[in-house]
Amino acid sequence: MSKQTEKQAEQPIEATLLSLVRPKMTPKELLKEARKAHPEASKKDIIRAAFRTVIAAADTDAEKALLLQDFAIKGRAGDE
Repeated sequence: MSKQTEKQAEQPIEATLLSLVRPKMTPKELLKEARKAHPEASKKDIIRAAFRTVIAAADTDAEKALLLQDFAIKGRAGDE
C-alpha cells in the first residue's frame, strides 16, 4: 500500500471523498478510488458517507457538495 493510500485509509470516508471528488469524475470512478482508499467499506457505506459529506460541505464547498450529491443519488438509484 502506498503512503498516500495509507494516509487516506486513516481518515474517514467523508474526508477521502472530499479529497478525491473533482469535476467530470464519474460516480463509477469515485467509487473505485474510494474503495482503493477504504477497501473494507461497502458501496452502501461509501454512498452514505457521500450523503453525510454533502450536508457537511454544502456551506463551505458548494461545487464539491453538488458533485457528491450527484454521486450519492446515482449510486442510490443503482441499488434499487
